[in-house]
Amino acid sequence: MKSGRYLTVWVLSLFAWGWPISGPSPQPVDPELQIEEFQVQLAANCYQVIQDSSLYTQGWDKLVQPRFWREAMKLPPDTVIVNVAKTRQIVERLNLYEYRARGERKQKAYEDSLRTVYGLGKKDEIFFTTGRNHFYRFQEMLGPIDKAIPVFIKEQTDPWYAQAILLIESPGRLQYSTDGAYGAFQLMKGVAQDMGLTVNERVDEREDFEKSAAAAARLLRTTCIPKARKLCDDWKLSYKETDLWFRLLTMHIYHAGIGNVKRVVKRIKPKEGGQALITKLWQTKGRRFGNASQNYSQIILACFMELDALLQTEGIICPDLEAKPADPDTSPVPLDAV
Repeated sequence: MKSGRYLTVWVLSLFAWGWPISGPSPQPVDPELQIEEFQVQLAANCYQVIQDSSLYTQGWDKLVQPRFWREAMKLPPDTVIVNVAKTRQIVERLNLYEYRARGERKQKAYEDSLRTVYGLGKKDEIFFTTGRNHFYRFQEMLGPIDKAIPVFIKEQTDPWYAQAILLIESPGRLQYSTDGAYGAFQLMKGVAQDMGLTVNERVDEREDFEKSAAAAARLLRTTCIPKARKLCDDWKLSYKETDLWFRLLTMHIYHAGIGNVKRVVKRIKPKEGGQALITKLWQTKGRRFGNASQNYSQIILACFMELDALLQTEGIICPDLEAKPADPDTSPVPLDAV
C-alpha cells in the first residue's frame, strides 16, 4: 500500500455504475469491473471505503426497515421512536423521560389506543426504540475500515464484510457483548481460538485490531461463506457471492450461527433468494433467532447508506494523486474467486 497521508480507496462497483463520493449523477463504468480504485478525502485524510451501488439500483434504500434504522441513528438516546414491530412503521417520536413520567396506566392506555388506530392484534408488538446517534459515529469508523480492508484482501476474503462488521458491531469501541463476544469484530472466545487467536486469562488477542480482523476474515472465508453457499444450494437458490442479498445472508450466519439461520430458512421454505428471502428473515423468528437477529441485516443496510450520505456531503475525491498499481501482497482478490 502507499504510505503517507493519502491512502488508496477501493470503491466497490457491483453493477453498471459506481456510486460517486460527491458531484453529479453516477457515471457509467464497465459492468465487469468489481473493484475500482478511487481516492476519497474527508477531514484532510484519505481512506479506503466500500460503496455498494446495488443498495440503490435494487431498491434496498426504499425499504421501510433500513429507513427506520437510519432515522434511529440520527436521533439522540432521549428520543423514543414508537413503531409497529412487524413493519417498523413509525407512529410517533416521544421524549423518553416524558413518556416514563406518564406512569404505567397511561402508558398502557396509549398502547391500547395505538392498537385500535392501526388495527393491531394483541400479538402484534409495539416497540419503543431509543435514538442511537451516540452509538453510530460513522466518521470515526473511516480509519478502522481503512485499516481492515487490506487485512481482508490479504486473507482472500471479500472486504465488503470488513466494512459491514465494523459499522455494526460495537463501532469504534472495545467492549463485550451480552453473549461474551469481544473486540472490534465481536468474536466469541472459542471462535477466536479456532481462528488462531490466543485467548486466555493473561492474553486476549481479540484486542489486537489486525489479528482480530484476520481472524474474522478467516471465519468468513472458511465457515460463514461456505455455509451460506451450501444453504443456498440445499434450497436450490440461484446466487452470486457478490449479490448483496447473499452477503447479508452470510452476515446473518456470522451473527446468529448457521444452525439458527438454517432453522429460520426452513420455516420460510424459500423458492428464490434475493431481497424476498432477506425481508422474510426480518419477519420470521426461530429459536435463538429473535428480534436482534432480524434487525441485523436491516442495520447493516442503514449503516452503509448513512456512510454514503456522510461521504456525499463531506467527502471529495482526493486531489492531485494518480492511482498506482497496488502492492502484490495487498492487491485485491477478484471477488468472483473469493
